[in-house]
Amino acid sequence: MTAPLLDVDRLSVRYDRAQLLHEVSLRVEPDQFVAVVGPNGAGKSTLLRAITGLVRWEREVTRGVHGDIVQQGRILFGGEPVHELPAHKLVGLGLIHCPERRRPFRELSVLDNLLAGAYLNWGKSQRQQRLQRVYALFPRLQERHAQIAGTLSGGEQQMLAIGRALMSQPRMLCIDEPSLGLSPKLREEVFEAVAMIREREGIPILLVEQEITRAFELADYAYVISQGQVMAHGKPSQLTADETLRESYLGL
Repeated sequence: MTAPLLDVDRLSVRYDRAQLLHEVSLRVEPDQFVAVVGPNGAGKSTLLRAITGLVRWEREVTRGVHGDIVQQGRILFGGEPVHELPAHKLVGLGLIHCPERRRPFRELSVLDNLLAGAYLNWGKSQRQQRLQRVYALFPRLQERHAQIAGTLSGGEQQMLAIGRALMSQPRMLCIDEPSLGLSPKLREEVFEAVAMIREREGIPILLVEQEITRAFELADYAYVISQGQVMAHGKPSQLTADETLRESYLGL
């Protein structure tokens, strides 16, 4: 049996007196698409930020200002412990975070936003190869390469955020709430883009998403989180067959 690409073991995060995550364990195999679902405020985005080093970054930035952030537990990526590494080191290892609410560099062009994602890939030919692969996935970004990112539609900004993450040559892509704030039509476009990344690039994906039905259609495996704890995990078909889970946590 192969070792998981990502192995999260009893991860806990506390902000001041609020326990955001409580001993969460999770695995992503080298060829897997894993979804993390649950109600608002369940701790899903905190989980993704902790995995990709952003909670540790926030702890350093806010130390002594807004209260203490405490993270405990172990995270292995590619078999190596990474739970004490800063976020930029994890990017160098290929553990890439695509944040919620897209967050482009609004004053920069689409092209400059994409190139910002390749800041660790210094070779010009390598950057161009990645750029062409992103354009193949998202032709609209190529059409709008000179447009200022802040003037794009919400769906286009989400494509830009995913494209920028792909420029970093991920070994695993962590995508946080890609459908948030989008119309049904644009949400479907984004989900189709995520499915295309899996199909064409073969990159393992860890997806946090509130659109449970669509996330389950894409995922091989899923975790249900509520109040900072894993309530259930398994294949999506198994989880949706459980009537208690459907009513209490999935809202189906």
